[in-house]
Order: sequence, then C-alpha cells, then structure tokens
Amino acid sequence: AIFNFQSLLTVILLLICTCAYIRSLAPSLLDKNKTGLLGIFWKCARIGERKSPYVAVCCVMMAFSILFVQ
Repeated sequence: AIFNFQSLLTVILLLICTCAYIRSLAPSLLDKNKTGLLGIFWKCARIGERKSPYVAVCCVMMAFSILFVQ
C-alpha cells in the first residue's frame, strides 16, 4: 500500500473513518493518548469528526474509483 498511491489513500481514509467510529463508541480510549505515536489515532479521529463532509465525499469518490475504474 505504500508504493501504490491509490492504495495509500484508501488506507488513510479507512484509518480516519475507523478512528472516528471508535472515538464515537469509546471516547476515553483515544483521548488518553493525545501525544506520541498513539496520538496519530487521536488526530485521525479529530479529522474524521471535524471534516466529516469532506471525508465522506472522498470515501464516495474512492469507492467509485475502486468499483468502476479498476
């Protein structure tokens, strides 16, 4: 996934969506690790919450690309 740009974007979008979903279910799980290596998951959850319309549009575009272009 690192060397293929479309796969890298798919992994990043899935990470953002997954972190936002986990934070909606159990906020204390991600909120205790705001810094360090595990802080990446907290930051992805914040991006998923604050920029959710843009993330949703990117997910739809990526799904369309994967289903119909490849």
